[in-house]
Amino acid sequence: MKNVMRRIMQLIRIIPRKSSKNIDSDDEDDHFYDAQQEPSVNNPRNHQPLPPLSDTDSLFGDGSRCNSYQQSSYDRIPMSAQTSPLLNSPWSSYVEVAPTENYVGLMTSLIREEGHIYSLAATADLLYTGSSSKNIRIWKHQMEYSGFKSHSGLVKAIVVAGDRIFTGHQDGKIRVWRASRKDPKVYKKIATLPDFQSVLKKSLKLKNYTEVRHKHSAIWIKHFDAISSMSLNDDHTLLYSGSWDKTMKVWRVSDFKCLESISAHDDVINAVVAGAHGYVFSGSADGTLKVWRKEPHGKRTKHYFSQSLLKQEFAVTSLVVTPAGKVVYAGCSDGVVHYWEHEKLIHGGVLRGHKLAVLCLAASGYMVFSGSADRNICVWQSDERGRHRCLYVLNGHTGPVKCLAVEKEAREGECGPRILYSGSLDKSVKIWRVCPQVLNADNQHLPPPSPQRIDGLRRSRVEIHNKLPPHQQKKQ
Repeated sequence: MKNVMRRIMQLIRIIPRKSSKNIDSDDEDDHFYDAQQEPSVNNPRNHQPLPPLSDTDSLFGDGSRCNSYQQSSYDRIPMSAQTSPLLNSPWSSYVEVAPTENYVGLMTSLIREEGHIYSLAATADLLYTGSSSKNIRIWKHQMEYSGFKSHSGLVKAIVVAGDRIFTGHQDGKIRVWRASRKDPKVYKKIATLPDFQSVLKKSLKLKNYTEVRHKHSAIWIKHFDAISSMSLNDDHTLLYSGSWDKTMKVWRVSDFKCLESISAHDDVINAVVAGAHGYVFSGSADGTLKVWRKEPHGKRTKHYFSQSLLKQEFAVTSLVVTPAGKVVYAGCSDGVVHYWEHEKLIHGGVLRGHKLAVLCLAASGYMVFSGSADRNICVWQSDERGRHRCLYVLNGHTGPVKCLAVEKEAREGECGPRILYSGSLDKSVKIWRVCPQVLNADNQHLPPPSPQRIDGLRRSRVEIHNKLPPHQQKKQ
C-alpha cells in the first residue's frame, strides 16, 4: 500500500506541469518542422548517446558487430568529398535514370546525412521515412514534401492507417500523427499510446502491475523497452505492437486503448504481422515463430496461442504476409527465408539468397522482397504452385538493408512493375523499379536460370563523383 501511495504522490507532483498541455504533453518537444528551419544535424547538442541495439541491428556486411550509433566504415566520408553539395545537405535526391517500359534497376537515391534509416511506409504518392535522428520525413514524387519530429526515441516502425500515421519509438511509446485539414503539409501529434490519463488510472491499482526485468514492476499497458514492429489487422481496427520487452500489445485504433498485453516470447520480439482470419504472427530472437488466434471472449476479443511454426537456434528477424494472405514469410539471422501456406500453415520450403541476417521483408502480388545485413536485396517470384525463383539481386547500399516498402507502379495491374523503397544503415533510401517475369511452364524440368544482378552501387558512386567540382573529381 505504501508503494501505491508513493506512486500516486509522484504522479500528483507532475500533473501541474502537464496540465497546461494536452494529455500527451510528455512529448512536449514533438512538433512539425519546415526543412529549412530544422536545427542543423551537425550540432553536437543534437547527438545524445543512445542505448545499444539488438544483435540484428548491429550486424554489418562483413559479419562484424558494433554499436550502430558509433561511426562505422560507411559513415566515414573521404576528405576530398566533404565539400560536395550532395553530402553537405541533410537530404539530397537525384535521379539515376529515366525508366523505360521494361527497365529494371535503381531509379532514385535519397542520401541522408542525419541518421540511419530504420523504418519506411509507402501509401498513395507519399513515402514516410524514420531514422535515428528522430525525424519522420515525408516525400512526394521523390521530393521532400513535409516532416515532423519527436525528441523521445528513434523511429523503429511506421504504419499508416487512413489519415493517421503511427510511429513506434525506441522509448517504448507509439505516437499518432495526422495532417492538418487546412494545410496537408502540416502534421500534428494527436495521441501518444498509452496516453497519460490511462497510465494514471492504471497506476492506482496493484493488479495492473506486472513484473519486468531486474525485479521491477510496470503497468501492463506500457512497453518498457523499444518498439521493434507494428502491424494493422485487415480492417484496420486493431494495431499490434511488438517490443524488446518480449511482449505483444493489442491497441484499438478508434480510441487508442490498449486491450491486451501478451507475454509472447522468452527473448526480444523482432517482428509482428497480422494475417487473415484473425491470425497474428510474432518472431523473436529466441528462435521461435508463434501463431496467435483472435477469438471472441465475452463482449471482447482475446488472442490465444495457436502453435509454433519455428523452433530453432537462429533468431527470427523479419516477417511478412502476402497481401492476399495466402503465404507467410519469415526471415532469419542465418540468411534463410522460410515460408508457409497461410490457410493450412504448412511449411512450403526455404529461400536461400543471403549470406547474413534477413532484416526486412516486403510482398506484393506474387513477388517477395528480402533485405539483408549483407547489403543486398533479393527479389523473388512465386508461381501458382508455390514454387519460388530469385529474379534479381539488387546491390546498391553500402550498409545493411534495414527496411523495405513496395507499391504497384501507377496505372499498372497485378502483373505490372513494382516500385521498391529500401532504407539502410548507410543513411540512404533507394527507389528501385522491378518487373515480374513470365515463367515458362514448358521448361519446368530445367533448373531455374541464375538471378540477374542489378548493380546500383557503381552507378551511385559515379553519380556522386560527377556532382563534385572538377578539381575534386581528380582526387577520387
